[in-house]
This record gives sequence, structure tokens and C-alpha cells, in this order.
Amino acid sequence: MPADLAVIGLGPLGLPLARAATAAGISTVGYAPDPHAAPLTAPDGPLTATELRRLTAAGFRTTDDPAALGRVRTAVICAPTPLGADRALDLTAVADAARTLAARLRPHTTVVLESAAYPGTTEDFLRPLLEEGSGLTAGRDFHLACSPPRHDPGNRTHGYANTPKVIGGLTPACTEAAAAFYGRLTDKVVRARGPREAETAGLLETNYRHLNIALMNEMAVFCHDIGVDLWDVIRCAETKPFGFQAFRPGPGVGGHAAPVDPNYLAYQGRSLGYPLRMVELAQEVNDRMPGYVARRCATLLNEHGKSARGARVLLIGVTYKPDIGDQEGAPAREIAARLMELGAHITYHDPYVPRWTVLDRPVPRADSLHESAADADLTVLLQPHRTYDLQGLSVKAQLLLDTRGATPAGAAHRL
Repeated sequence: MPADLAVIGLGPLGLPLARAATAAGISTVGYAPDPHAAPLTAPDGPLTATELRRLTAAGFRTTDDPAALGRVRTAVICAPTPLGADRALDLTAVADAARTLAARLRPHTTVVLESAAYPGTTEDFLRPLLEEGSGLTAGRDFHLACSPPRHDPGNRTHGYANTPKVIGGLTPACTEAAAAFYGRLTDKVVRARGPREAETAGLLETNYRHLNIALMNEMAVFCHDIGVDLWDVIRCAETKPFGFQAFRPGPGVGGHAAPVDPNYLAYQGRSLGYPLRMVELAQEVNDRMPGYVARRCATLLNEHGKSARGARVLLIGVTYKPDIGDQEGAPAREIAARLMELGAHITYHDPYVPRWTVLDRPVPRADSLHESAADADLTVLLQPHRTYDLQGLSVKAQLLLDTRGATPAGAAHRL
């Protein structure tokens, strides 16, 4: 059965889009090339049987048959673009999606890139693949646009409908075609001058977050060294009604949106010849935080007459964000690995993670949070899921390190 929309890639970007489109009454097909994969898992957890039935009844279906891509009005590429070993975005999945779509692309289709990308990806990388594979010309035979991702997993305030969507088309007509589609999903559409401006807006949003988190992570180390309560400093500073936005430190930065130096255009093999130093420095600072947390753990144990070797350490919350099950880039694994290398015995608790491995070894999962915290020599709060009773935890734990500033003031050692 033909659909109005094809979502190519049903991961952390594609599934939320498919949910929103289906809820808006748009007949949607989700294309996943691997029929044996488990595509229906978003960052906030797998679809329940009830939600899957509801989506299916509303017109959503999944397929591994690329022929379905040739029968839609709009196709949105939501393929993953992870960072490679050289910290450049890997566009392999985008290229695969483009080639698959191009072979079935029909005139008048609107194609949108939602995957995280460099400035220029839509025009210089995606467009040639689509045109070569289809024999059609973008901007004349089909519409091409970019709309950078803005989905925030676990956010109960801002969802698809009330988060403005930035759109930049190859031509004004391309922009309007994409705007007409997204206008059915969101309350506000923001038109960029073109795809490069839209791509760069997404890049700016991600780098802005990482730069400010890096600043707070540096302040956390600095304030600890001089004996200042950073969390109280933030509480005071955020009362300023202008010129300040509160960010908070943490054990590291995870997730699918990593800071990217846009001057390293790997797919073209060229660069402007200089880095974005602020972005590089922010990544260095944030990458140091898991090691810093492990050292704080060892120091706390030592201050309380215990060695890290043989210590029982309970890690609480091992996902990259609260209230979701996604572990992409979460600092918990590196922290656990460093503590294990020091000889500590690690257990974990996370309601969203039934099984967890570190250094290719399964980590024991604590059944009872408060009982396990009472037995552990050190409990480390890495992610404050809403289900946690942090007041009770602070009472039960022998020794508690709070890396998120989520426990009551004075109830724990804070980052």
C-alpha cells in the first residue's frame, strides 16, 4: 500500500519522526534495510505493543523492501552519522540511503536530509548521489532540502509539535515543499536561506551545548580545588535575568550529537586549513571528565580509609540522559572501566538497562537500589532518573558521589 512519507533509518532520529507523522495522520512507511534488526527502538525506549498497534492502525508500517521508497511524496533520510576514529562524521549510511532512494526516486518527490551533517553535505554530497542514481535534477525534477535534527529524548516539555523546525531548500520551491510537509507536524517552521545555513544552524546548536558544558566542567574541577560550592554558584548566577544561561557539569558528555569541526570536510578531502579551536578544546575538556570522576572516586575512598582495590562501587544510571535507555556515548562505561582497572568491584543500577557489559565482561546488576547502596563502599550517581528516590538514596548510601548535583544540598559529595 503506498504511503505519503518514507522515513529512511528508524533510529533516534527516524522513529520520533515516524511517530509524529503518524500521529498527524500521515501514512508513513519506515524503511530499515536489515530485516533482522530491531528498528523500533527510540532513545526513550522500545515501542510498547500497545503503541505499535496504535501506530500500525494509524497507517505506520516498516519494510525492508526498497520498492516502497518509489511510492511516496516525501522521503526523509535519518541515517546515523557517527564520528569516526579521526573525529570526522561518517556519512556511509547517508550514502547508502541516498543510493537506495535514488534508484526509485520519482519526479516531484520531496527529499529531506535530517541526519547530522557538515555544511555543504546536502548540496555537495547528497545531491550528486540522488541525481546520478535517478537521472533527475534536484530543484527541477524533485525537491531537495535539509532540516537539522532537534529531537530531545526524554524531554517532557518540548516535543515534535512545539519545537520549531529549521528548513533550508536547494531552491525557494524546495524550501516551500519541505515547509509544507513539516508544517503538518510542528507549530512553527523556520526557513533558512539554504541547505548550508540549515546545516550550520544544527552544527552551531550542538557545538554551543558542548562548549558551555565544557566551561562548567572546567569550573567544577576549579571550584573543587579551591573549596567553592559550584552548585551554589550556579544557583546564584542563574538569577541574572540577562546575559547568562545556566549549564551544569557532569561526568562526561554522551549522545548522538557530538561536537564537530565543520572545517574538516572529510567527504571532500579538504579543509579551510585551520581548526575551530574552541570546539577542539571543549572536546578535550569533556573527554577528560570520566577520568576525573574515577580519580575523585579513588580519592573519596582513600579519605574514608578504603582503597579502590577491592572496593565495592555501585554506579547508578548508566545511560547518556535521564529517563531513557540509550547508552550512546555515555561516560558510565569509561568510568567503570577505569575503576575496574584500579581493582574495584563494580555493580550498577539502571531501570532502563537490563544488561550491561564493560571491558567485554558483564557487570552485575543491583536488584534493590537502597540495599545495594547501603552495602557498597561508594555509590556514584551518574544519571538521576526520575524513578530514583534521591532523598532515600542519600540516607542509605555509606558514601555518595553525586556527579549531577541532583541530591539534596549537603547530602552527598558533589562533582
